[in-house]
Amino acid sequence: MKIFKLPDLGEGLQEAEIVKWHVKVGDEVKADAPMVSVETAKAVVDIPAPYSGKIAKLYGKEGDIAHIGAPLLAFEGEGEAPDSGTVVGKVEVGQKVVSEAPAGALPATGGIKATPAVRALARKLNVDLAMVTPTGADGLTTASDVQRAARVLAETGPIEMLRGVRRAMAQNMELANAEVASATIMDDADIEAWPAGANVMLRLIRALVAGCRAAPSLNAWYDSEKVGRWVVKKVDVGIAVDTPDGLLVPVLRNVDSRDPEDLKRGLEKLIADARARKVPPEELRANTITLSNYGSIAGRYASPVVLPPTVAILGAGKIMKQVVVVADKPAVRRTLPLSLTFDHRVVTGGEAGRFLNAVIADLQRAE
Repeated sequence: MKIFKLPDLGEGLQEAEIVKWHVKVGDEVKADAPMVSVETAKAVVDIPAPYSGKIAKLYGKEGDIAHIGAPLLAFEGEGEAPDSGTVVGKVEVGQKVVSEAPAGALPATGGIKATPAVRALARKLNVDLAMVTPTGADGLTTASDVQRAARVLAETGPIEMLRGVRRAMAQNMELANAEVASATIMDDADIEAWPAGANVMLRLIRALVAGCRAAPSLNAWYDSEKVGRWVVKKVDVGIAVDTPDGLLVPVLRNVDSRDPEDLKRGLEKLIADARARKVPPEELRANTITLSNYGSIAGRYASPVVLPPTVAILGAGKIMKQVVVVADKPAVRRTLPLSLTFDHRVVTGGEAGRFLNAVIADLQRAE
């Protein structure tokens, strides 16, 4: 058989969920016809046939997680499919290539006080001991504790395994929490001078560019293994977009060199494509800095999360009227709360402050 492996889909990820098979065993397919739809952390992607042939075997069913470089399907004939794309490692035919959701959490016993009999009971009832509140002497977990936790879990229902965007979001947040030395500074921009109908996102993008010009070190990538950075000249902004499936961050390219009308068209298309899950994989990676306008939903200040290899994210909160001092007199003004999180391994507090000052100065311009 000619084995076709799950190709590298260009997002730097190691797995994808099989959403829908468009072929079955015995089907004759033509080159470039869609064979299967898979959902990565970023988008649903159709994988075409590398050439014409007859399907001999499917590896995995809908809902399974397939890993990059693992067999996806087989064609009749000898050898290996020549156009399976860039793959990671070698996978032997016959090896288990998909992983199904586990029936429940496996016991995590490190640092937990419990007798062997209680641990065995936890395994039998499929209870993670880390989730159990011990009531025994000196923090010992008892059989009653395990049974109580099992009853609670039974009432709650089965665990929901995270898939697609939400799965990747969880993994990305783990990475960010483990690696980035986050620090956040906050301030307000007085936007009373804005003309009626001003586009908040376009103003934020323009202000972010002004910040990058004032403090270029925030528009950068950091390599923690080499302890080095790339300060990037162009500004490619990752725009955080809220979708029912989770958070997507498509990239708006070259925002520092585009006119307002071009930016507006590009931004509208980017948001529409993200919500329809039609963003090409290449447009979901390699941003140089990130913008999150969470205030369009709720919230004033936040600690946005920096995702490596980027080193900064600007968050915009809910626009509100508040009393401020203008020319030594109180006045009611529209203000835009801002939160800038940066990776303190790479960015100094002074650089972050200069960046935020430049952002505020641009936002406070009337035009």
